[in-house]
Amino acid sequence: MMSSMGETVMRMGTLMGSIMFIYTMIQQFIPRQISDYLSVYMHRITAFLNPYMEISFDEFTSGGGEWLKLSKAYTAVEAYLGPKSSKFAKRLKARIVKGNKGLVFSMDDYEEIVDDFEGVKIWWSLGITVPETNSFSRYPSATEERRHLTLTFHQKHRAIVTKSYLNHVIKEGKASMIENRNIRLYSNNANQGYYEYKKTLWSHVEFEHPVTFDHLAMDPAKKQEIIDDLVTLSMGRDYYLKIGKPWKRGYLLYGPPGTGKSSMIAAMAKLLHYDIYDLELTAVRDNSELKKLLHDTSNKSITVIEDVDCSLDLTSRREKKKMEEDEKEVEESNEDISRVTLSGLLNVIDGLWSACSKERIFVFTTNYVEKLDPALIRRGRMDKHIELSYCCFEGFKVFAKIYLDLESHELFGTIRQLIHEVNVSPADVAENLMPKTIKRDSQVCLQNLIKALEKIKEDGKLKAEEEEE
Repeated sequence: MMSSMGETVMRMGTLMGSIMFIYTMIQQFIPRQISDYLSVYMHRITAFLNPYMEISFDEFTSGGGEWLKLSKAYTAVEAYLGPKSSKFAKRLKARIVKGNKGLVFSMDDYEEIVDDFEGVKIWWSLGITVPETNSFSRYPSATEERRHLTLTFHQKHRAIVTKSYLNHVIKEGKASMIENRNIRLYSNNANQGYYEYKKTLWSHVEFEHPVTFDHLAMDPAKKQEIIDDLVTLSMGRDYYLKIGKPWKRGYLLYGPPGTGKSSMIAAMAKLLHYDIYDLELTAVRDNSELKKLLHDTSNKSITVIEDVDCSLDLTSRREKKKMEEDEKEVEESNEDISRVTLSGLLNVIDGLWSACSKERIFVFTTNYVEKLDPALIRRGRMDKHIELSYCCFEGFKVFAKIYLDLESHELFGTIRQLIHEVNVSPADVAENLMPKTIKRDSQVCLQNLIKALEKIKEDGKLKAEEEEE
């Protein structure tokens, strides 16, 4: 079939070449206006003589301004063609993807494969476009090569290809992506200057954090409540449509340092298989760029702003006088300073822009919840407030099981009493329980924890005495 297609294209190419040669010769001897007029009809003639149609899918689409956005249609088609490429293509590209045991193959540049759908033959090819320009461009993307997938089919099959086949391709491609995808951790690329070009707004790495909810040292009932809340959200498409609300949810994680806020985010992502977008507000130039960043996040994702109380001036309601002073200082200072405002952040998490994607989670973390502006953390923006506090005895037992494979021990009673008397973070408990020798003596680890708890208790007494004096 490939040879048949090649022969057909060769015959069509010879015919087109002859017509274009004759047209070029005639064009030299006729006025410009007549030449333009004839050019229109030449295109019509060549289109009429060619019975095959083409549909192209570009790798990147314009996101507006100076940034590009990876085409979702292109990635879906690429995923659909993956297995077919490894089976039928003569030239392949091989790569190693984290989480996969073997190599992953895809079609090489300028390669072609054939697909069959309900008896219809369809040709797919991968091409590269390199724009020819010698002029200086503020957007270097204009001179970079871009890939595109092109499908070719006979025009008599136009209806079945456009109405049935392409829907089949996109559906199967998305299913393949979900089945084989790995969780990704994204970070926003800092804008370093007016002329700096960013091909994409986000860069990413594979997310390989091993933590799950089973590893979190917290009250089992509270843990199950959070899991149920997350699963309900992930299954709530029809419900959110029914009540007329964007399919999203906000979580505020607050508590002292070392209480597991980052681990909670990782466990959320592992449970739902969502990507994580770690948004660094201080690297965002202004509210407009913030909107672009949020618009460029995918569905089924968690957007995280850690230590939101330290990110920008979002800690309290600013009086008009202070706002005017701040604006004046920003104008006089270096233009690279972030100009993201509280109102701009509120708009993207709860305004009109918050409905641009589906099945999304926003997570804010803070060590000092009392410093945050009430408008930022009210219900509807941060719907569920989760306090991650000091380690309790139930949390200790989770660590003892994970780190030492212990469900009971004669020292548990002493540890229970001490943990109730002092404030110790889960991070400190985990560090003291972690074996420091090859023998991994559980008795020694528990004794180390008891010593640490007793020291915290003694330090607390000394501090209280000093305050009394």
